[in-house]
Amino acid sequence: MTIESNSNNSPTPDPISEHDLQPDDFDGGTGEHNLTPDGLATQQALAAIASLQSPQNTTALQQARSWFKPQTNLFTVKPRALLITLLAIAITIIGLAVNNKLIGIFGTLVTLMLSVAILLPWVQSAIKQWFSPQDRTLLIAFLGLVVAIIGLVKFSGLGDRLLAWGIKINWEASGTLAEWFGALGQILIAIIAVYVAWRQYIISKDLTIQQNLLTVQQNIITQQQTIDSYFQGISDLVLDEEGLLEDWPQERSIAEGRTAAILSSVDGSGKAKILRFLSRSKLLTPLKRDRRLGRAILNGVGGYAEDRIEGVRVIDLGVMLAGADLAGTDLRWTDLSEANLVRADLSGCDLVKANLSRAILYDAKLCNADFNGVRLFYGSVENASPRSRTVPPNYQTGEHTGAVIENADFTNAQRMSDAVRYYCCAWGGEQTRGTIPGGCEGIPNKLER
Repeated sequence: MTIESNSNNSPTPDPISEHDLQPDDFDGGTGEHNLTPDGLATQQALAAIASLQSPQNTTALQQARSWFKPQTNLFTVKPRALLITLLAIAITIIGLAVNNKLIGIFGTLVTLMLSVAILLPWVQSAIKQWFSPQDRTLLIAFLGLVVAIIGLVKFSGLGDRLLAWGIKINWEASGTLAEWFGALGQILIAIIAVYVAWRQYIISKDLTIQQNLLTVQQNIITQQQTIDSYFQGISDLVLDEEGLLEDWPQERSIAEGRTAAILSSVDGSGKAKILRFLSRSKLLTPLKRDRRLGRAILNGVGGYAEDRIEGVRVIDLGVMLAGADLAGTDLRWTDLSEANLVRADLSGCDLVKANLSRAILYDAKLCNADFNGVRLFYGSVENASPRSRTVPPNYQTGEHTGAVIENADFTNAQRMSDAVRYYCCAWGGEQTRGTIPGGCEGIPNKLER
């Protein structure tokens, strides 16, 4: 059995027509979807930072994209067309020189058609560039209004009456015609000055928006680079050569200092990234320690053993997040237990499976937050109570393991379980009870204030 070469059965390519090889004299310089080098570079820059985009800057960047639309209707003229146009101009001049009507009319018509063919694409591009669709619509409507007024004056007889009235006026007493034209010229000059000032304002506004866009882009890139450097620095600080957690008191202090510094210098999206990194790395979780060496102890199943009562955290957030703006961020599966979140804005946050036990949420905003699987306490909801300054928590019964939620705002909180709703109604106080979805009817106010 023989196998023939694929080259023998390959289809013959279609012949390229002469029309495809010889473009028209009046071809666009670029295709419909081609980009100029500046436009292409801008689009690549915008695409490069899209993944680093924070929710607060999304609208600004999307609005600024409209200022970098590529120019697609560039028009070029072949030398042959220019040569024909010059020849037509020469014929017109010859007709004028020899006073030949036939030659002059022929040259004039050819020159007019060629000039219009050359200028028409440029005029269309200029109109699209200088006037938005709304401006063109208003211009056409204005011209229609002017024509309608002229037609109304002409065909309603009002023009004849105005003409008869104008004949009776003593124009010599009203001034010469030249003075009227002079006044009209001054008005036109003023109109042109206003238009120039308006165009300068538009150009200045465009430049300002472009500069703001570049500033936002640079800030996003700089922030991401800072966060990446922080991740690497923390990893090098708390891990040994084998990748095991071997942190010492001084190293923990330095790690907490770095964390406090970076959390104060990034926006809400950057804070959320840092918290997710620290939480998933078990750096925010109280770990069981060797009492002599202080090293974290393995749990025997591939992780580190937790010790909620006497465990030591690699990084203790403390008051780093007090008053923080974390609205609309992703905080899924983060361990924020015992964190001080006084007056923090957590509106619209994704808190799925987040651990907020013993966290201080006093006067915090939790509107529209997703509470699916959130842990606010340990043990049973009937025995759970907020943290205490003097009494240690009991993680078996749930006493003093709960979050402090007094005066917190739970308006329109999403997917809140019955147990979490009961705890919030029982320990939130009167102000908090009025914001909990589903109401607190039948649930006692254990806070009594």
